[in-house]
Amino acid sequence: MNITDSFSPSYARARAKFLQAATAVGARIQSHLHPLAGRDGETLAMDLALDGPADADRLLIVSSACHGAEGFCGSGVQVFALRDAAWRAQAAAAGVAVLYIHALNPYGFSHIRRVTHENVDINRNFQDFSQALPAKPAYAELQALLLPEVWPPSAENQAAIDAQIERIGMKAFQAAVTSGQHEFPQGLFFGGTEPTWSNLTLRQVLRDYGSKASRIAWIDLHTGLGPSGLGERICACRDDPVALARARAWWGSAGATPVTSIYDGTSSSALLTGLMWNAIYEECPQAEYTGIALEYGTVPMERVIPALRAEQWLTLHPQAPQSQAQAIKQELLDVFYTDTDAWKTQIIEQARASLAQAVQGLCAAS
Repeated sequence: MNITDSFSPSYARARAKFLQAATAVGARIQSHLHPLAGRDGETLAMDLALDGPADADRLLIVSSACHGAEGFCGSGVQVFALRDAAWRAQAAAAGVAVLYIHALNPYGFSHIRRVTHENVDINRNFQDFSQALPAKPAYAELQALLLPEVWPPSAENQAAIDAQIERIGMKAFQAAVTSGQHEFPQGLFFGGTEPTWSNLTLRQVLRDYGSKASRIAWIDLHTGLGPSGLGERICACRDDPVALARARAWWGSAGATPVTSIYDGTSSSALLTGLMWNAIYEECPQAEYTGIALEYGTVPMERVIPALRAEQWLTLHPQAPQSQAQAIKQELLDVFYTDTDAWKTQIIEQARASLAQAVQGLCAAS
């Protein structure tokens, strides 16, 4: 099976491949249409493919494009998995149904943005909006520096950013920028002030497909953190030592592929708020839940954050020259998707292992 053929150069092509692969294996398909059109006028949707019985007691969720531009990688994994007869046979023999959620954020996938059409980072949007939202003074201090009026930034702006990093360190700078904020709607990593379309749609999906399962696993596919090609297994559960121990038993390979945590500082990710997987506890309370974010590295963080800054600046300055706009979009794509055969092969190999481990874990004794 050709690994690289599972990946696509655009959202429209990725969606077509996903639906074709799901149809070919007889998966149950459902599409939640997005209210807006894609970059090229194409239909946008959160597409679902259920491979297995609707009333299965064990359910594995595999999702892509929470952060739109990261969907180029995640979609490739999903298409490959649907075409992988050996993997499908393993899941079926174990009685595990697999729910593929293609393009949690189809708008960002199509328009090569990390965020939704509301400029919201979905993975910061799962808050209790009836309560006061988290204050993020560290981000507020940086907002004006991160999004200057002119791009590329002036030497003075860059010097001020460099001074901040020198003062607090790259890890703390990353946390200040990326942890999620609710004060600046046109800023970076905005968590929103109400649930997004993706938030509401995903919750409906979880209710529709997860209500009958007693055990649910979730692998959410991401890119942009860590060494190139390495799939970091980040525990995507509450700060719960039992759930973390279970995730490490399933995916840790006795230490060969460690499962990290944002709570104990072992992850390359900062401690975040409003995380998407909060929804599984609320919408499927009957199920024992275990999940990871499978985070594939691309380029250093020192390149990722400037690319995000530039793309957000472009959104705020749509009058920018076309050549500059194209260069900014290409750089954003490049930092979240390494378009080489070697990288894609690494991605698929690690995904296959993680999928198999999830099935084994779902069927192990509690």
